[in-house]
Amino acid sequence: MELYYGSPKEAGLDELRLANVDRLMKRYVNDAFPGAVLLIARRGVIAFHESYGKAQIVPVERIMQKDMIFDLASLTKSLVTSIIIMRLIEEGLINLRQKISTIFNEINKDETKREITILHLLTHTSGLPAWEPFYIGLKDKNEIIKAALNAFPSNQPGEKFTYSDLGYIILTGIAEYVTGKTFDELFKEYVMHPLKLKDTMFNPPESLKPRIVATELCQWRREVLVGKVHDENAYAMGGISGHAGLFSTAFEIAKIAQTMLNYGTYGSNEILSKSSVTAMIKNYVKNLNAGYGLGWMINDNPNGTSAGDLFSERSFGHTGFTGTSVWIDPEKELIVVLLTNRIHPTRENTKLIELRPRIHNTIASTIKS
Repeated sequence: MELYYGSPKEAGLDELRLANVDRLMKRYVNDAFPGAVLLIARRGVIAFHESYGKAQIVPVERIMQKDMIFDLASLTKSLVTSIIIMRLIEEGLINLRQKISTIFNEINKDETKREITILHLLTHTSGLPAWEPFYIGLKDKNEIIKAALNAFPSNQPGEKFTYSDLGYIILTGIAEYVTGKTFDELFKEYVMHPLKLKDTMFNPPESLKPRIVATELCQWRREVLVGKVHDENAYAMGGISGHAGLFSTAFEIAKIAQTMLNYGTYGSNEILSKSSVTAMIKNYVKNLNAGYGLGWMINDNPNGTSAGDLFSERSFGHTGFTGTSVWIDPEKELIVVLLTNRIHPTRENTKLIELRPRIHNTIASTIKS
């Protein structure tokens, strides 16, 4: 199945209730975010795709357009890293329960680190810290990967769920080490080219800047960021990492989401096997009072998720610090891509955290049949 634009009726959605969604989004403009793009697809039909507010408000104003390109932040973990790692597993280059000490021999001296597996990294159960300011003092990707490997775990692997960028920085190094290719090259080979993505990339060129949504007035770089990755560690890694760095549009994110909903295929292209997708969207951390699969948040989470109250427990998705998210509900055959610039011009505005579940609840209520 491939996505196409159609009517709410074709998608089995209530047009009057979709108007409620539209009103809700307009209400949040200039409160939770300067601007946003929302795309809703069901059963392969894009029934709603609208833009709101401004793509930038300082030092110049630009109106948001539906085809604008966003810094996706941690959506990179789902849309890139999870797929690359599963492809390497399919090709027999690595396996989930492989200890990373078999790849990076230098960590063998640390007894705790010797037990960390690729599965632990993917599911944020490695015991590694959530974040470290590697960008201060470290110059490039290899130095930062090495620093992540040298970070001291706070607990034994598998004992606790701690959402960690460090694990995905290490996964970047693993993918490059076992293939001899750069992470960017792997993304192009496994995702970008097969799905014919034109607006999804790391380090977008200057020519696309008019279409790129602004993020923060960065105190470190002393400029409003437009087309430069917001995440400081990803920036120090040259803009390319498994934890952050991807830019894309709502439509092209929806193509990747539909591929996941199709269990690995899009049209005639197979990106992943059905077995891989089935493994990716299982909750590996329910015993740790959380919900996470292989690179994807799982809605089967005792603490709730940004998907709200009306998406099924089988739903999976991800959020990004810059104000981005995607949620996929296999039971409802539903995809929601919600992209905002909530950190423009400052990250202090956190209202979106509370509002995301409300928006998703309103969307889920539009389903008629």
